[in-house]
Amino acid sequence: MWMSTVSDERRGFDPSGPVAGVFFLALAGVFLADGLSGGRVVATAVMVPVVLIGLGVVGTVRVLTRGRRRRLR
Repeated sequence: MWMSTVSDERRGFDPSGPVAGVFFLALAGVFLADGLSGGRVVATAVMVPVVLIGLGVVGTVRVLTRGRRRRLR
């Protein structure tokens, strides 16, 4: 007998994945632009806090949506 691992209930939207994806794509774009250009696109003194704040935002979204992710399983 075939058993489905996915619930028959309709699955909701979990925003934590897209938020993390957009953050890391933007970060990759900045590093790519920095590597391809002759000079610095963003100063290190600006980039380090932006990365830390971005990781904090991604972590916060994951914590706030943790209950929703548990219901999606």
